[in-house]
Amino acid sequence: MLRGIAALLLFQLLGESLVFLTRLPVPGPVVGIVLLFAALQAGRRFGHSGYPRIEAVADSMLANLGLMFVPAGVGVVALWGLVESQAAAIIAVLVLSAVFTLAITVWTFIGVRRLMARAGEKR
Repeated sequence: MLRGIAALLLFQLLGESLVFLTRLPVPGPVVGIVLLFAALQAGRRFGHSGYPRIEAVADSMLANLGLMFVPAGVGVVALWGLVESQAAAIIAVLVLSAVFTLAITVWTFIGVRRLMARAGEKR
């Protein structure tokens, strides 16, 4: 389990370092996850898999995922006055982002459906 945690932290560090050095406009943990995925795929291809160790750590972290939201909830309660004063802006942003996400999802679905139809016609 300790090796799995060390591997996850190592890839997060690699991602953060790569973003810092190259000034990529992407969060370091995202780059770290991409690097981890590439390493796992390369390891599988060459007959060495670190997947079981990382899977055990990921499963235990997912089992306790609810605990990760406690600090955010405490922060909202502690700053309730600020949240309340900005309620209209917060609601507007939530509604607009939901509509935007829905529109992009529909657009993506339609595009993929067209591509799949073209691929079916070529066969």
